[in-house]
Amino acid sequence: MSNKQSSTTENDSNHIPVKLMDTESPVEQFHPAGVDEVDLYQRREKIYARKIEGFYQRIRMYTGWPLLLGYFFLPWLNWNGSQAILFDLPSRQFHIFFFTFWPQDFPLLAWLLIIAAFSLFAVTAWVGRVWCGYTCPQTVWTAVYMWAEQFCEGSRNQRIKLDKAPWSAQKLLRKTAKHGIWIGFAFITGLTFVGYFSPIRELVVNLFTFNIDQSAAGFALHWGLGWWEIAWINFFTWATYINAGWLREQVCMYMCPYARFQSVMFDQDTLIVSYDERRGEVRGPRKKGSDPAALGLGDCIDCQICVQVCPVGIDIRDGLQYQCINCALCIDACNSVMDQMGYEKGLIRYTTENLLQGKPTNFLRPRLIGYGIAVLVMVALFITVVITREPLKLDVIRDRDRLYTESTEGMIENSYTLKVINMDQISRRYRITVNGLDGVKFVGNDELMVAPGEVMELPIRLSIDPVNLNDTNNTIEFVLESVDSKQFKDTAESRFIGPRI
Repeated sequence: MSNKQSSTTENDSNHIPVKLMDTESPVEQFHPAGVDEVDLYQRREKIYARKIEGFYQRIRMYTGWPLLLGYFFLPWLNWNGSQAILFDLPSRQFHIFFFTFWPQDFPLLAWLLIIAAFSLFAVTAWVGRVWCGYTCPQTVWTAVYMWAEQFCEGSRNQRIKLDKAPWSAQKLLRKTAKHGIWIGFAFITGLTFVGYFSPIRELVVNLFTFNIDQSAAGFALHWGLGWWEIAWINFFTWATYINAGWLREQVCMYMCPYARFQSVMFDQDTLIVSYDERRGEVRGPRKKGSDPAALGLGDCIDCQICVQVCPVGIDIRDGLQYQCINCALCIDACNSVMDQMGYEKGLIRYTTENLLQGKPTNFLRPRLIGYGIAVLVMVALFITVVITREPLKLDVIRDRDRLYTESTEGMIENSYTLKVINMDQISRRYRITVNGLDGVKFVGNDELMVAPGEVMELPIRLSIDPVNLNDTNNTIEFVLESVDSKQFKDTAESRFIGPRI
């Protein structure tokens, strides 16, 4: 990063100062930076990101706000009288609107993660790291924290000046206000996260509830929250505060593996944020309205605005770098400078390496088509499986204490325990039938009512006349069917043991 400073100072508005030529010194020739040696253990230099507005920042607002609102308000939605999205770990039930998933459905989760991975590969091969720049939670939450920092401490130059200034009442007040907002937002984030696993309405009530128990030893004060709720709220509060407030770009650069393996998904036709070196070089300051060609310069006035707005602290003019998250802040900043200078926009823009080299770009390339087809097929199959999924599970456990019993009427009987799981959100009545043996009968009722989410264990006996037994070990099939409006069915195989023939 250059140490040159603009001849004008930044004010609180969005006006971009334009560097003017220093008439007492000759124009400096710029040469692109080479590869510098980096100390992996060097101390982090704080990044004072400058505020900028523009076309792409409005897009980021339209992608970031729905994510924030969805995260904070989805747990408050009700569906059929209960929380719409609730991952009830003690009951091992995962409610998502009109679906209830059980541990038996975990293969669907693996399937969904594979779809997400292939979708990420496809999007990255097509438009680079737009996920990082526009919808990644780390980026969205960091943007909120940066807004709080600007609100409490002022513009970029004001923040730099404040950090260098000695401690005073004003500095303490501004810092306290900033960290207060950070911790408050982090606490709401942690509370909401736990609200996806514990009913959020009860969680909020218990947060402000204290119970007093009187005993012989005196009074004891108990918080309404459970210990695990307190622990996880505390964990996610401080994790959010540290990641979004202090670590920021270090999460993207060093902790996130996506930054490291994205290079294997990029090619010459991937859309990236890039600086047009052929148009911008040679860099240098000049008077507004001057002809850069007459001065032997390119369109880049070397104002450093693109560096000052970058949230990860890189200079996009040095070429494609793994730290770049494609947030397009440098594009909006550079376009605003080009407007003031009267130059064409797009010195920094979304483009491809082929376009920068004057070659045609092939957007419909085999790898991208392959990713797209794979994602569409997997999504279609996933939706089909979820829609046609039977919210019913039947397990049969045969009584192994006795092979069989003989009743006073001479009938052969086997005992079983049926485990019926109603994975639906309403109570259902089921009927049990048995296939595989002629003349087999239930000893007891063959219908049962199961509440939503209930796991019912039902001991039953099957009876048959020994003349109908063709073998000592007979294969039978239990069939469980719903008898209400919707028809659900599940089967389970077992054995019926009889005397030697």
